[in-house]
Amino acid sequence: MYAQLRIGRVAGVPIAVHVSWVIIAVLLTLSLAAHFRATNSQWGGEAIWVCAVLAALLFFVSIVAHELSHAAVARSRGVPVKGITLFALGGIAQIERDAADAKTEFWMGIVGPLTSAVIGAVCLGFALVFGWDPGTEPGSPAVAILKWLGYINLLLAAFNMIPGFPLDGGRVLRAALWWKKGSLLGATRTAARLGELVALGFIFLGVVRFFLGAGISGLWLAFIGWFLLNASRENYQQVENTLALRGLTVGDLMARDCPTVEARTNLREFVEDHVIRMGRRCFLVIEDEYNVIGLVTPDEVKAIHNRRWPFTTVEQVMRPIQDLRAVPADTSASEALQLMLRENLRQLPVLRAGRLEGVISRGHVLDAAATRAELQM
Repeated sequence: MYAQLRIGRVAGVPIAVHVSWVIIAVLLTLSLAAHFRATNSQWGGEAIWVCAVLAALLFFVSIVAHELSHAAVARSRGVPVKGITLFALGGIAQIERDAADAKTEFWMGIVGPLTSAVIGAVCLGFALVFGWDPGTEPGSPAVAILKWLGYINLLLAAFNMIPGFPLDGGRVLRAALWWKKGSLLGATRTAARLGELVALGFIFLGVVRFFLGAGISGLWLAFIGWFLLNASRENYQQVENTLALRGLTVGDLMARDCPTVEARTNLREFVEDHVIRMGRRCFLVIEDEYNVIGLVTPDEVKAIHNRRWPFTTVEQVMRPIQDLRAVPADTSASEALQLMLRENLRQLPVLRAGRLEGVISRGHVLDAAATRAELQM
């Protein structure tokens, strides 16, 4: 999730919106306007649109509250939280590593649905206090909004408790299996497989509904399934890599003999004499023979048209060393991998006592994880 706009902080947690959220916010507002128009046409157009916008905003506030509850439990248990992002399917708390024990995992999973259920119950309770008769449609805009928020939050709680990873219910199931069997990887594997079955069920049901005439709602259900399927597989792979890399540091895996290239070398020479001939992807850029000033990879070269290569130097396209995310040599390998994946980086410079020691890449870490997993180390 890289196309994000940060909108502020709540309790010290950064809140951002993904570009997909804007589309869903518009669609939800249009849907709510149609709903209120069908049930309360006497309100008039202006009141209907005000209620639709207000209900949509309050719904996303409730999603933030749901995710903040995850973040609060994680922080109270010593698990760092990078932030919260609202996106097409609701929101996600970006928790930077897995829980250390089954109890923490259980509370981190269950607290979100509990929060949504409480919000839903409170909204319905206030709707009743303000005169709503459950057998009728509310005539008051405020009560109509409270009723809708109550039901949608209860549905959100129920949906999240489906026992398929990475939904909250899947995390609760993983916690129970982890506590019973004592194996995080085994528990994750079982919960992830259930998550895949749930996702495939959503995809199948969505496609069937689409061809039976449900239209966009059928495709939306299939999209939810596709998202859950990919998320389940990615989360399982992340856990597998983390466990396989246990005990390894960046210093164990980094490349110390990093090839170098002079800053004034033009890109054609760089490609022909360094990249192609040496078969390496990452080069340190130096000037005055020893001073490291940046890092260059084929990704930076590809951004320049090949007709300009003879007239463009490595220094002009490199990433300056001061702009790079660097990690200490004693950083855990799994933490470095998560950083690279989270920020879409391929390499990280490695520092020891403030000096450049080498470079670690995704390939270094993933190869080590695959080898250790294969040997069951």
